[in-house]
Amino acid sequence: MRRWIARRGSAHGDGNGGQGFGAPAAGVLLHLADHPGATIGEVTAALQASPAGASGLLARMERADLVRRRADPDDRRTVRLDLTPAGTAALDDVRAALAELNDRLTDGFTTDELATVSRWLEHVTHTLA
Repeated sequence: MRRWIARRGSAHGDGNGGQGFGAPAAGVLLHLADHPGATIGEVTAALQASPAGASGLLARMERADLVRRRADPDDRRTVRLDLTPAGTAALDDVRAALAELNDRLTDGFTTDELATVSRWLEHVTHTLA
């Protein structure tokens, strides 16, 4: 799925010289949409990324004007992240890509078949957790 998202992102561009963006950047956008003002540590944990990897990714996303850093009003040592208007627009593209992927993955399956697959995936996730 990461390769599919990266290919689709590269084909559609991100308004940053046609570079596109991959699954990790999409993950940042989705996380910040649900958790505005998240700390860098929270985003890093949500992505299950290394601090160095997340730092580089966030720096690139900041240069592309997708995210903005700001100091926490209660603790100036803490850095919080927010989506910019360009980041919100990119988020719309990510959501459209995920909807397209979901449609492609579920095409030809009945609701009952998908419910069985969903139940099995939940079982696997719970068993391996």
